[in-house]
Amino acid sequence: MNKTELIDAMAADAGITKAAAKKALESFLGNVEGTLKKGGRVSLVGFGSWSVSKRSAREGRNPQTGKTIKIAAKNVVKFKAGADLSSAVN
Repeated sequence: MNKTELIDAMAADAGITKAAAKKALESFLGNVEGTLKKGGRVSLVGFGSWSVSKRSAREGRNPQTGKTIKIAAKNVVKFKAGADLSSAVN
């Protein structure tokens, strides 16, 4: 399912226009992104939670040349599925 299909499904399920569903989805995504940028955590009980984790700098290898390269430190987003979502897919 892509973003357009999700918007269509949200509009049909909630009985709202596609424009309203798109606005709601974009608001949700914007708020999740804003919270994660501040280093926060977003939890939806039963669905899952998003958090930010720091990945330290490390050395890696270029697979074509075998040469050692430096990989910079960065923040990564992690998602942990909740119990209800995990049981729904199994």
